[in-house]
Formats: sequence, C-alpha cells, structure tokens
Amino acid sequence: MSEVSGKVVFVTGASRGIGEATARLLASEGARVVLFARSGVLIETIAREIGENALAVTGDVSSWADVAAALAQAEAHFGPVDILINNAGVIDPIGMMNTSDPEAWSRAVDINTKGVYYGMRAAIPAMEKRGSGTVITISSGAAHNALEGWSAYCTSKAGTAMLTRSAHLESGGKGVRIMGFSPGTVATQMQRDIKASGINAVSQLEWDDHHGVDVPARILLWMCGSDADDYCGEEVHHGDEEVRRRAGITI
Repeated sequence: MSEVSGKVVFVTGASRGIGEATARLLASEGARVVLFARSGVLIETIAREIGENALAVTGDVSSWADVAAALAQAEAHFGPVDILINNAGVIDPIGMMNTSDPEAWSRAVDINTKGVYYGMRAAIPAMEKRGSGTVITISSGAAHNALEGWSAYCTSKAGTAMLTRSAHLESGGKGVRIMGFSPGTVATQMQRDIKASGINAVSQLEWDDHHGVDVPARILLWMCGSDADDYCGEEVHHGDEEVRRRAGITI
C-alpha cells in the first residue's frame, strides 16, 4: 500500500501541468486530493474525473483569505491536511527590468513567494500540533542562478527557496517534513511562453529537450514518503541520479 493512501493532499496550481499530474497520480495511489486554483471550471472537471477522492476549491493563491478559507474547506470535507504541495507559480513577466510592468512584476512575487508563505502559514500550525505533516514547494534552478529577462521569476523563486529553509528550521524538529523540489524544464505551457519570448538560453531549447509532467509527479509522490526523509530541509533536484533511482524513474 502506498504511503499516501488515505492521506489528505492539498495541491496549489492544480488546474494543469505538474499540479494536475501530481494530483491525479496521488489520487491513483489512494490519497484524497484537494485541487486549488483560480480556474474553477478546469479543476472541477479534473476532480469529477478523479472521483469521490477529489475536491476542487477555487481561489487565488496570492490571497491570504482565499488560501486560509481553502485549507479550512479541505479540512471540513476530508479532515486534516497531511501534505501541502506548493506548486502554483508564474513565469511572467518575461523581459528586461528597465521596461517591465511594475504591477506584473509585483504579481509574480505575490504568487510565487507570498502564495507559498500563505500555504505554509495556513497548514503548518496544525501539522505541528499533530506532530506530523509534509510540505513540498516547487523550486527552480532560477532560484539560484540569475537569467536574463527573468528578474521577477528568479527573485521570487529565490525567496521561495529561503522560505523553505526557514520553515524547516522552525518546524522540522516538530514532526513536519519540509522540502523543496526543482523539477527542471518540463513540457508545460510555461515552456511554450518561454519559447515565445526568445529571451535567454532556455527559450532556445526544443520541445523534446523537456521531460513530461509524469517525471516530477512521480518524484513528488516519492518525496511524500518516508524514503525521502533524509532530504528534509533540502532542495531535491530531478536530475539527481540517486533521486531518480529511489523514485523508480529509469535513468
């Protein structure tokens, strides 16, 4: 039996890409999944396809009120949230800082950084009280390396990486497993947007250079289990051969 069987998993940005694939995979392994995103119609469709072990909750991850209400709704429907996967994120705005839209730049921080904080703030206190729980946040190589035209994304993801380290420092000793996950370049709409921009080396990659959403979903499933305990407080990288082996992905 999978270690996520019977667990309540809250996935942000679950309407497509990594979030959708992860929600579907974890549900197939027996988890009860809560799909959270602004795209209500999309997550409701996914939840219907998954069945009774899925709940769609519409909201904006950049709103503390929405996130807190969504976690409360999840708990009222399924019980305490065991696993939080902070997946929601945006690449926009892509472009040079000196011509960037200040509101769009700020919006990236609201979603990529503040949205992660809101999820942690809503979920971790109850996890600490129970002495158990898992929080996984999607990071990026861009959190550690500046890329031309990606100032908003790199900055916000760097903040998110530090949030993960801070949360582990404060809650890791209280039974809460906290990790980051860098999925590499994945064949999602985000990569189409990057390609269309024509800015920096990532936009020059071909579609076949990216791996499918099944790879990060399977690594996230493994990270939810005890075999990944020695990675708590760290950022797991999809390209790490040991990670891929332990997650059952052929190298």
